[in-house]
Amino acid sequence: MSKQETIVISVGGSLIVPDQIDTAFLKKFKKFVLAQVAQGKRLAIITGGGKTARRYQEVARTVSHLTSDDLDWLGLHATRLNGHLLRTIFRDIAHPVIITNPDEVIDVPKGAKLIVAAGYRPGASTDLRAVQIAMHLHAKCVINLSNIDYAYDKDPNKHKDAKPIKHTDWATFRALLPNHWDPGLSAPFDPIAAREAQAAGIEVAIINGSRLGQVEKYLSGTHFIGTHIHYT
Repeated sequence: MSKQETIVISVGGSLIVPDQIDTAFLKKFKKFVLAQVAQGKRLAIITGGGKTARRYQEVARTVSHLTSDDLDWLGLHATRLNGHLLRTIFRDIAHPVIITNPDEVIDVPKGAKLIVAAGYRPGASTDLRAVQIAMHLHAKCVINLSNIDYAYDKDPNKHKDAKPIKHTDWATFRALLPNHWDPGLSAPFDPIAAREAQAAGIEVAIINGSRLGQVEKYLSGTHFIGTHIHYT
């Protein structure tokens, strides 16, 4: 991991906007990213929608009947707002255009040390877009930053006997996921993204964004607090 050139990081909206915008997290995250770039790494960061997306979706549901596409588009635009926030924060080093279509990342100049991406179109989550970007950039892993320390074998909010997953392979992990994705799905990782990651030989590390030191440990190949999903 220490020699990996490109790192793809999916930043959950729950970290950027858990309720209000989390300024403290953004300051720590900026420091972390700048340190990684200073070490010679290239980063692609894709943002989730967070509370902003859910609030818009909830209000729209209250006022009118919505289709899945309606809900998706509200969420997508929230990811783009968060993406623009990050691109602005990193304006000195970031590629000036936010990537929405994952295919467009191929055309970003190789000299761009930081790429910021967001949601593309209905029917998929930013997890899938992160995996697709990793495929295009030949990255070997996707770091999924969220507000949990581990993924669990079942919803810990509903099942007291839920067990944390520390190390697993894709076949085992995918057996815990539903077969389809839909807006508002409560799952540790998009099932379609999981399928694509397994097929492409990409591993995923799910790490709590409040523990950025654990991300550094993962990148250095040492023991870290989080879930490691590998492809063998």
